[in-house]
Amino acid sequence: MKKITGAIGAVVVAVLLVIAAGCTTSSAGRNTAIPTPAGPAGTTVMATATGALPEATPFVTPPAAGGPGSQQEAAIGDTVSVFYTGTFENGTVFDSNMDSATPIVFTLGNSSVIQGFDDALVGMSVNQVKTVNIPAEKAYGVYNTSLIRTVNRTGPLENASFVEGQSYTIHDRTTNSVSVVKILKVTPTNVTWDANDPLAGLNFTFTIKLAGITRP
Repeated sequence: MKKITGAIGAVVVAVLLVIAAGCTTSSAGRNTAIPTPAGPAGTTVMATATGALPEATPFVTPPAAGGPGSQQEAAIGDTVSVFYTGTFENGTVFDSNMDSATPIVFTLGNSSVIQGFDDALVGMSVNQVKTVNIPAEKAYGVYNTSLIRTVNRTGPLENASFVEGQSYTIHDRTTNSVSVVKILKVTPTNVTWDANDPLAGLNFTFTIKLAGITRP
């Protein structure tokens, strides 16, 4: 899953809950699949508490590849080295490596970063700096109210222990889908959760410096 470098919310790893007899332990993390919540018939759910808000970030930093290239423009398929500062709409800086000696390094077009970040780098030359606004639809998508579900606490969910405000990994074995949901409300008879990404609906601003280009 794509991540913004640096923690935006603290991650508290809690107890792994296996909610049905014979359920196998899953090591899957965040997945973009829309969950199909468990019902009383035919569904085995595994819920793993992952904290009040999962660590949410758009970048994965692969090992550094090569050194700075020539002054060619960055294109899809190039490996790029990048320094950046990211802010929310209110101007709050959530992450920056501008003062670091080590850029992030990834290949353009391989889904390592959010689409808007990829798009901004295409056509840039080495040492060029630009500031771009990235809308939610090119980051983590718009907030989707249909991903808020209220599920009856029957069958596999009957004895599950959920805590409001925490996030859980849900594995629906009927559809073999895995997703991370945030618990909004818990009652003796049902549980309401939100399957939107914690960063859904947010717009970002990035100041980006292209430090290097390496071609295959």
